[in-house]
Amino acid sequence: MASIRLPPTPESYSGDGGNDRKEVSHVMLDDTIHSNTTETSTAGNGSWKHAAFHVATTIATPAAYAPLPFAVASLGWPLGVISLVGATLTTWYSSNLIASLWKWDGKKHTTYRHLAYSIYGSWGYWSIAFFQQVASLGNNIAIQIAAGSCLKAVYKYYHEDGSLTLQHFIIFFGIFELVLSQLPNIHSLRWLNAVCTFSTIGFAGTTIGVTIYNGKKIDRGTVSHSLQGSSSSKMFKAFNGLGVIAFSFGDAMLPEIQSTIREPVKKTMYKGIAAAYTIILLSYWQLAFLGYWAFGTGVQPFIVASLSTPKWTIVMANLFAVIQISGCFQIYCRPTYAYFEDITASTKK
Repeated sequence: MASIRLPPTPESYSGDGGNDRKEVSHVMLDDTIHSNTTETSTAGNGSWKHAAFHVATTIATPAAYAPLPFAVASLGWPLGVISLVGATLTTWYSSNLIASLWKWDGKKHTTYRHLAYSIYGSWGYWSIAFFQQVASLGNNIAIQIAAGSCLKAVYKYYHEDGSLTLQHFIIFFGIFELVLSQLPNIHSLRWLNAVCTFSTIGFAGTTIGVTIYNGKKIDRGTVSHSLQGSSSSKMFKAFNGLGVIAFSFGDAMLPEIQSTIREPVKKTMYKGIAAAYTIILLSYWQLAFLGYWAFGTGVQPFIVASLSTPKWTIVMANLFAVIQISGCFQIYCRPTYAYFEDITASTKK
């Protein structure tokens, strides 16, 4: 990667005209911001495989890429293909670009917000902290509902007249995540995320296989790939499809993951990103394009809902989805945990 020259990190705040209260608050703020920024910290113990597990788990969750056939259907073949390929290449490049900033100023910045502070100052720190929390909480709300829906689908397969509702399964999933949250850091999630990565492959492989099977059974003459509706309706669908594609590539945790990797950190992270994006490319592109081919504009927002037979494979896909989401949920919880830990540590000081 090309070297990047950035402005020097601000080391202190300017005076405020002798207001002691502001000076104290500045010192506390500075301590909080620098709490995860060190001069000589060593790297973690993770390998490129662990990095790949973490990155793939963070990005390639079924809740994010199962709607991709619907997104392509909303855009049509030309724009859908261009948008998905463009999003893949753009986020792959940006991920490598962020990885290249490791110790750019000689310091180890273990989180997105501390990296932003080293470049933009305090406003960068608080801006990133806010948007990272919004992204993390929003993502976890969405995938928790998706996990509950998958568990309910499995339950209904075995107990068609069962009385348990979606809310019950969301609570069950939340309790399970509460137990997993006792793991201390991202590196401690490496084997869980290894299972989650293989579950991603399992979900993609199962869903793609069943999609092809169902697509061949359907009368191809009844499948339409032309966009329907008025110009305003098509435009609304197009923006919706672009939003789905953008959501499917969300990753707000790269510096946190990189801080767990052993030396040489940059090369190891580049290798991990490449491996993760290989999985993403094979699962995202195949499922998106084959799902649209199989069901056309009639594809459901969540591809599994469009599948009909064989039933046991649909159950398997839902189970793979729940396993994968459990790891993704944990990674996206980490910024919130770290935020409250920083506040607690500052208060004790």
